[in-house]
Amino acid sequence: MRLPRYLPALLSSLLPVLATAAPAAKADAASLKSAPAATAPAAPKAEAAAKTADPRIGKQLDALGYKYEVDKDGDYTLTFGLDEDRSQMAYVISHTERYGKLQVREVWSPGYRTSDKQFPADVANRLLEDSQLSKMGGWVKQDSVAVFVVKLDADASQEDLDDAIDYVVRAADEMESQLTPGQDEF
Repeated sequence: MRLPRYLPALLSSLLPVLATAAPAAKADAASLKSAPAATAPAAPKAEAAAKTADPRIGKQLDALGYKYEVDKDGDYTLTFGLDEDRSQMAYVISHTERYGKLQVREVWSPGYRTSDKQFPADVANRLLEDSQLSKMGGWVKQDSVAVFVVKLDADASQEDLDDAIDYVVRAADEMESQLTPGQDEF
């Protein structure tokens, strides 16, 4: 059994992990529309990014009708218009991780930013408590930002990718709305 050998590393990696409550049920396509992407990066950067972007994801996003950009890391960046004039960003990470035979891809959406290096205790506890309720995924701390992350098989179907994107967008926007009422940074 491999778990005991990796348990200390696993436990230390879990310390910054934070998660959210289950978002509202998946809505129909009309309520979750991909907004136009921001201005495209300069051609040389776009070409370099395209070289590292996973083409499987681009094909799936195109088939879903989503507008996206590829950032300098080769990750797919999407912005969605939500109900009540809110928007939410999502990222489909091109780089995958392996553990044994598993190959995993992450889908992210930011939901909270602090001006400090650490999250306030009440925010961290709120995110941890909501983690228990999440159907899939959870919150992680990326510098000063709480990011909701779903990890799925790197070869996940287009439908599974769409569900993961929908889930992270709704979970992150719901938490952002609760933690920072009246604001919509992401």
